[in-house]
Amino acid sequence: MSSASLHQRPLHNPLTDPNPISPPSSQTSQKPTSFLQSRTTLFLLLSLLAILGVLYPYIQFPSNGFLSYTSKSSNPFESKWRDYSLPKAAAFVSKNNTLIVCIVSEPYLPFLNNWLISIVRQKHHEKVLVIAEDYPTLFKVNERWPGHAVIIPPVLESQTAHKFGSQGFFNFTSRRPRHLLQILELGYNVMYNDVDMVWLADPFQYLEGKHDIYFMDDMAAVSAEEDANVKPLNHSHGLPPPGKKGRPYICSCMIYARPTDGAKLVMKKWIEEMQIQPWSRAKKANDQPAFNWALNKTAGQVDMYLLPQSGFPTGGLYFRNKTWVKETKGMHVIIHNNYIVGFEKKTKRFRDYGFWLVDDYSSESPLGRLD
Repeated sequence: MSSASLHQRPLHNPLTDPNPISPPSSQTSQKPTSFLQSRTTLFLLLSLLAILGVLYPYIQFPSNGFLSYTSKSSNPFESKWRDYSLPKAAAFVSKNNTLIVCIVSEPYLPFLNNWLISIVRQKHHEKVLVIAEDYPTLFKVNERWPGHAVIIPPVLESQTAHKFGSQGFFNFTSRRPRHLLQILELGYNVMYNDVDMVWLADPFQYLEGKHDIYFMDDMAAVSAEEDANVKPLNHSHGLPPPGKKGRPYICSCMIYARPTDGAKLVMKKWIEEMQIQPWSRAKKANDQPAFNWALNKTAGQVDMYLLPQSGFPTGGLYFRNKTWVKETKGMHVIIHNNYIVGFEKKTKRFRDYGFWLVDDYSSESPLGRLD
């Protein structure tokens, strides 16, 4: 969480496209009102059946038992993007067999735009694919930047902001490993980012070797004194040892995976862990613990790489430990605006640090100004 003429290639559309009624009896003719009511009732029933016949292909029956209806739009622009598939989108957007992916619902559009500006500055924006979680996001992105957004059914019904820890937030984030696995199965390298991040340098130069999956630490030090979790500059790039809860503390906010059996195994195990630990009012689960359990349980079978903390710091470190920030000046690559909850608070923090780019540089984004 954009006049793009300087950074955008010419817009290209990837989608180029009956028994007659017998005379009434004498008994019936004596009761014209009843006869008319019967005909009206029959007509209404036949009309209802005809309407259901038309709508049936668009009525979805999700596993939760609730009916979900999505109508085919009469708007040709909307209709073609509804039919835009992930394989088509990936083939259109990918560069060097690589995609940069984010997953966005409508309330996060300002953060998407801010994140995009920072990627434009590193000249990697053309490989960005926005996985929209609602139709307004799909249509708005493709209206401004054709072909760079896709929706993957089933579509979430809620288009509101999801509060961290809520069931809506869980529903939103729990789809992430499935989306990433689909992309890996298509044969692409994929970098996933949360959109409340900002790029200060090119992260691809830090993807050393040919490992299956790369990720960043989410451990934080909130002050210069609490520096037990600050890693030395030459720290190990292996999976950190489990913490007090029996698992490591890796952030699911930034992941790079190659289409290897190892990376696919992590995604499958992540999906399994999400199913084992579903959301409930008592246990407000989110996807990150499940990701860490998946990493922990596949560590012996998968080639993993921990990115340098100096380049990929958590928000709990970067925004709270001024001493560390000074000591690592010039090394920062991607900053994550986490360890704080709420759109307004995240926006203010980015503004305070000069990272809220949409205020003055929205013309650099392929989406332009969104307000």
